[in-house]
Amino acid sequence: MFLLHNGHLVAAESFALPMPNRGLAFGDGFFETLVFTENCLRYAADHLARMQQAAAALHLTLPAALATPRALSATLGALATANGLPAARLRLQLWRGGGGRYTPPTAAAEWLATAEPFAPDETPITQAGFAQETQSQFSPLSFCKGPQAWLYVRAAHERQQRGLDEIILCNAAGHVAEAGAAAIFWLKNGVLFTPSLASGCVAGVRRAQVLRAAQAQGLACQEGLFAPEELLAADAVFTANVAAVRAVHKIQLINFTPLNETLFQTIT
Repeated sequence: MFLLHNGHLVAAESFALPMPNRGLAFGDGFFETLVFTENCLRYAADHLARMQQAAAALHLTLPAALATPRALSATLGALATANGLPAARLRLQLWRGGGGRYTPPTAAAEWLATAEPFAPDETPITQAGFAQETQSQFSPLSFCKGPQAWLYVRAAHERQQRGLDEIILCNAAGHVAEAGAAAIFWLKNGVLFTPSLASGCVAGVRRAQVLRAAQAQGLACQEGLFAPEELLAADAVFTANVAAVRAVHKIQLINFTPLNETLFQTIT
């Protein structure tokens, strides 16, 4: 397998990460998870918009090879092709170059992209539950992926220990935020609901796409701060991330009706 390090194609088995590395030392950076399939990088413009926002928040400059939707698609598409993957799950990690301590020595970003085969899993979520050990936290960086990754590692551990198919995070105020690795949506009386970014959830690219598609179909959408009881009173629930959209059959002891297939396909 091959990876891309600062634009250079390198065999994975011979790669060594140069030190010092501020991403490793301080988490001074962020990452994106992307899908390349049918000769296309899904939601390239949305990924780039989030990357630009994250770079601005961290005072980083995006490398030219990643700085436009076309460049991002070409760069990561070349990595998928080099690995012989017609469908690839890609991880793009960016961090500040240089060493030093907390004070940023530069705005220049270094980056690493890796690829693995992509196989979508849109099987329904049989049993979900609310996290008991971890809460989402709103911050100037909670919209992007990476700076608060420890939250999702803890949540995934709890999900595994409790034997759940999915776990749902709330914030310290008790508002529903997101699923363990996806945005959460629910339908109630013909209205589509999802937590707002103020809950501390990630600004998912699939989240944005679902909202656009629903609004284009004339479906009323509400983003806000919602109590768990409002989610549990839903008619139907689903999660969405760049890899898949999955219906939720049960949360705690509450069962939900299957999603209307026509509506589901329209908005996802």
